[in-house]
Amino acid sequence: MAEILTASEADIVRAGTLLREGDLVAVPTETVYGLAANAFCEASVRRIFSAKGRPFIDPLIVHVHSLAQAETLADISHPFVKKLAEAFLPGPLTLILPKKECVPAIVTAGEPTVAVRMPAHPLMRRVLLSAGVPLAAPSANPFGYVSPTTAQHVQDSLGERISWILDGGACACGVESTIVLVADKPRLLRPGVITREDLERVLGVPVEAEKGHLEKIADGEKSSDSAQLAPGMLKKHYSPRVPVRLFENGALPEIPEKAAIVFQTRPRGELARRYAGHAQVFWLSENGAQEEVARSVFALLRRLDNAAFSSIFIEKSPEKGIGVAVNDRLSRAAAK
Repeated sequence: MAEILTASEADIVRAGTLLREGDLVAVPTETVYGLAANAFCEASVRRIFSAKGRPFIDPLIVHVHSLAQAETLADISHPFVKKLAEAFLPGPLTLILPKKECVPAIVTAGEPTVAVRMPAHPLMRRVLLSAGVPLAAPSANPFGYVSPTTAQHVQDSLGERISWILDGGACACGVESTIVLVADKPRLLRPGVITREDLERVLGVPVEAEKGHLEKIADGEKSSDSAQLAPGMLKKHYSPRVPVRLFENGALPEIPEKAAIVFQTRPRGELARRYAGHAQVFWLSENGAQEEVARSVFALLRRLDNAAFSSIFIEKSPEKGIGVAVNDRLSRAAAK
């Protein structure tokens, strides 16, 4: 099984050295744990795809410590880059930018753009400084499975496929970064805790929401073997082994005997009385705070997936703010 590294200076240096020399290390970020490799080393990046079982049409996000390091990978001259960086970076935002020739094609699925992120997690920032190279790092889980938000999640699902995991505690955000295509007409490719409204407020222009890869295939806009523009755009993703079913607030479904039911908020009043004594009732937040819901959702999905339930029924978030990102993940988890 993978060895767990700590936040000690010696282990940070060790992680940086391993990454610089071509090994893989699972690392914490403020969003989810990532499986990192030296972004300039094609052989190392290829090992990410092998460990995860990830298709090569799915590009990787490259993590950097600074805009100066981002400039070694991508053209950052668009004025929106500066606006977004001043408002949100370091933080849970990924920018799709024109790539430079030094970026291996395997990182970008052969596309002329590269996804660049400057994470805020203090351990990840120390690792980036120690490694001295940009790090390609998708989520540290088997492809398509629920994203990991603790080191134990990584150990449970990838511990036999990789050698090193850096333990940085539970992730603060709990869902993957917001992804925006930087252009005169910017596009939101994946929602996150930085919302579409946040982006529009900072940029001062409308931000269009992008359809996912498989949705485009269904509409005849893309072939099934085409590369994606960004990660996290597949119709089915973030999925436990147990089937997931979604329901709207107030539209309570009939729950099969061996199914779990998950509410946004702890049931109270009549709802609590209706489900009193049912061991299969869970909730994502005491009071429905969407920041807490986002932090909790992947961890609870993993927990329920290992608890012998026949299915998981989950109440959808309000379709606003961070709830948009939560519903995006839930809809992909529930897709067939």
